[in-house]
Amino acid sequence: MARRNRLVRARKAVGLTQEDLATRVGVQPITVSRWERGTSAPSLYHRPALARALRITLTELADLVDEEPITPSTELVRQGEGDDVRRRQFGKAAFAAGAAAFGWFTSSGSAAATTGPAIGATNVAIVRDMTSVFRRLDNQHGGGHARSAVTTYLTHEVTSLLGESRVRDAVRRDLFAAVAELNQLAGWIAYDVGDTNAGRAHLRQALRLCQDAENDALAAEMWAGMSHHAAFFGSPAVAVDLARAARDTARRCGLVALQAEAAVMEAHGLALAEDGADCRAALAEAERVFTRAEHEQRPGWLAYFDDAYLAAKFAHCFRDLGQPAEAERYARRSLEMNDGYDRGRMFNTALLASVLADQGRVEEACATASIAVSMADGISSTRTTAYLVDIGRRLIPYRSEQAVTKLYASLRGAGVPVPA
Repeated sequence: MARRNRLVRARKAVGLTQEDLATRVGVQPITVSRWERGTSAPSLYHRPALARALRITLTELADLVDEEPITPSTELVRQGEGDDVRRRQFGKAAFAAGAAAFGWFTSSGSAAATTGPAIGATNVAIVRDMTSVFRRLDNQHGGGHARSAVTTYLTHEVTSLLGESRVRDAVRRDLFAAVAELNQLAGWIAYDVGDTNAGRAHLRQALRLCQDAENDALAAEMWAGMSHHAAFFGSPAVAVDLARAARDTARRCGLVALQAEAAVMEAHGLALAEDGADCRAALAEAERVFTRAEHEQRPGWLAYFDDAYLAAKFAHCFRDLGQPAEAERYARRSLEMNDGYDRGRMFNTALLASVLADQGRVEEACATASIAVSMADGISSTRTTAYLVDIGRRLIPYRSEQAVTKLYASLRGAGVPVPA
């Protein structure tokens, strides 16, 4: 009922009847009626035209027409609720400058989607190239620096391609997969700047696109990403549920590294749930499977999942199980990472500081934390703040020591809240 009322209100807000809306979207009025009654939902093909007719974004449309997010557990829709972090506002200049520099778009600021030749492999390649550029920016400098550009590109250049009738059938699946990757990145960036609602909406959209493209590998990556976010926001049962969905989907596609990722995500959820035995079993499975992935050819969107990433997840698991000495061993291994992941290196440095603090090695913990603080300079990410706040909390028992006092001052100077 609530969903129906929202969609009806949106239609009436722009002064359209059901017949008017049906004409603009290219469907029968009975189809619009079904959408508004909630007996069916708009297909991916019709969503761009429907969003344009209602003068809203695809993300806003998803909130109108999707009763629940596509997850094995409806608890995910509640994770992060009550988050009072305001969405940061950024200008659009970065996208405009980048688009002009690369000469990819017309001077009108819109891709020529309604004229010219049919959309083909070149258009798909451009979407993927742009996603790679944005991903590098995000990994190095944090989501805050890339968000405006990604949102502008996705909203004004890419979403219209999904409803374009001149896409050849042979290209459509590749296009949907490419746009799914971009939505996934947009979801990660939204989480990185504290906008959990937009993050969930983008990942839901990405998963739908993967399923429509019949791309099990990419769909498994979406489940794994959702599991990661659920763990970060303290929802262990949801994290385990989602990780198992990722595991089952990954097995269907046969990508070994993806199966290892799903296993370690499951392990992290189990660690947060304080289920030590099952957590260790999942970690053993992740390690066993990952050894088979050494020479596996994997897609570009999975390139980040390497030994260092796996070690970091192991460190998180052992730390959350209350085994900081074991966590330290993996935290140090996690720092043996490739260049270009500045934010991840900062996360892993802060992780090492936290397990040193848990062992009472105060001087080492503060020295390592100071390095993390300096690395956080220039990275626009609320998760960097969360990692640093966590270190400060773990050092509360030692707050009278000079090293901790000095670190707290450094954290305050960086705008990070410290314990009173």
